[in-house]
Amino acid sequence: MARVCDICNKGLMFGKNVSHSKRRTNRNWVPNIKKVKAIVNGTPKTIKVCTRCIRAGKVQRAL
Repeated sequence: MARVCDICNKGLMFGKNVSHSKRRTNRNWVPNIKKVKAIVNGTPKTIKVCTRCIRAGKVQRAL
């Protein structure tokens, strides 16, 4: 499952861990993706949405 939001296209981000001695190691940030049943073009469909888009009301949930 690709961890990409279907609404805002938020995906995996890369960066560095920095220790107290300033040694750097690779790390990544994974968005909080949920499977949500939503109304898409008038029909209910299951889509992958980040929690920020759900909280912002960018998704109309299907009941």
